[in-house]
Amino acid sequence: MPKAKTKKYKLKTYKAAAKRFRVTGTGKILRTKGGKSHLRRRKSKRVKAQLDRMLEVTAAGDRRRIMRMAPYLKKYKANPPA
Repeated sequence: MPKAKTKKYKLKTYKAAAKRFRVTGTGKILRTKGGKSHLRRRKSKRVKAQLDRMLEVTAAGDRRRIMRMAPYLKKYKANPPA
């Protein structure tokens, strides 16, 4: 007789973290820059263009914290299940 499977717990995702970060195909965590929502009129075009870029999260502690807050970020990169 097969052994009864024990059910594993589902982890809750911190939705704010899931919205702020993205994982690339190679596993890098990308983040957007802050300071884009208002007070943009006084910024130069060059600075505003730089705000649109995504940056890699390089600090190991930050990467670990992000993956703890959004555990399924790597699994469902583009479109999470409905």
